[in-house]
Amino acid sequence: MSIRTRIRLAEDVLERVKAESRARDVSFRETLNDLLRLALSAAAVRRDFRVKAQHMGYRPGLNYDDVESLLEHGQAKACPTERLCERLGFEESRGR
Repeated sequence: MSIRTRIRLAEDVLERVKAESRARDVSFRETLNDLLRLALSAAAVRRDFRVKAQHMGYRPGLNYDDVESLLEHGQAKACPTERLCERLGFEESRGR
């Protein structure tokens, strides 16, 4: 069963569908239907993205029970130069 309908396609989409239709040597309608089916089935197949956690070890010299020192360490790494630290507002972490 098919239904007759009107749609407005963007000019670039129209040209791409026409080019695909010529390359396949099939009608515009058939090409458009195939492309829509492909896009809709790809959207339905989308899977959740999962990241598997992995232990990367501990860095020597860091106390992981002291959150304040960890934050200071991270801020010092974020701004390797004094000027950058000042711009980022990390003056205290650079020993001032």
